Amino acid sequence: MIKRTLYFGNSAYLSKKDDQLVIRLPEVEKNQTLPETFKKEAHATVPIEDIGVVVLDNQQVIITHALLSALIDNNVAVITCNDNHMPSSLFMPLSANTEQNERFRNQLNASEPLKKNLWQQTVEAKIRNQAFVLKKRGIKIDNMLHWVESVKSGDTENHEARAAAYYWSNILPAVPDFRRRRDGIPPNNIFNYSYAILRAVVARGLAASGLLPTLGIHHHNRYNAYCLADDIMEPYRPYADEIVCKIVDTGIDLQELSPTLKKELLIIPALDIFIDGESSPLMVGLQKTTASLVKCFEGETRKIVYPEMT
Repeated sequence: MIKRTLYFGNSAYLSKKDDQLVIRLPEVEKNQTLPETFKKEAHATVPIEDIGVVVLDNQQVIITHALLSALIDNNVAVITCNDNHMPSSLFMPLSANTEQNERFRNQLNASEPLKKNLWQQTVEAKIRNQAFVLKKRGIKIDNMLHWVESVKSGDTENHEARAAAYYWSNILPAVPDFRRRRDGIPPNNIFNYSYAILRAVVARGLAASGLLPTLGIHHHNRYNAYCLADDIMEPYRPYADEIVCKIVDTGIDLQELSPTLKKELLIIPALDIFIDGESSPLMVGLQKTTASLVKCFEGETRKIVYPEMT
């Protein structure tokens, strides 16, 4: 079943009752000019088991501890946003899998050759999907395909960076001299937001599979609590890129992240992807990736399953 993504951009009171997320909108309730039927519609409930991601993007959102605890127990990725409306924190469960202890140990004991091999597969899948995005936009990809075939264990020749330089130089011809930088000009802000959503979904999947999102196979920044999530999300980034490109192509103002823009980006967890021979929603397919990573750490296989854009 496709898990729902809930976004709260206005003031709201969120609580729990009978395993349901209960939504109340105080501003609507207090508005004397609105009919009572409309006010009743301001009350809504959502089964907690149906939720995958919750985004809290207003300083006036109030959430009860009982609800927060229930969401985390059900492995819901709860994202909070800062004053600039950018995702700033992520609540994750400390134990989302019954075999977590054993899987942590396997992850910690993973050999360097295995991690380098996994990173090679990750880079290959990322460049291949980037090439697909460029091809759909009418851009030559012969060099990208060559780099896919040239990636070595651990990507010692840094083909990921070569591909990225070409990719970002060509993906947005409508934006002259565009450079992909976290603090750069728009549409960098749109890319940042889309990646934050994707990162949360990946971290959720890793936790559900009993893995430690902090301990990466390649990323190892001591200040980064989600190194493994940043590793595993790499081949998934082009899915977010494709959505952002379509938004940019419309020519709308991208200086601010409007609610409409955010709504378009929040469909990322439900995107259709092709993985392991079949189509599935991204959030569901991601579990195949994290489950295959568990098997790699356990020594059952050395193949990590990633999606392939078609």
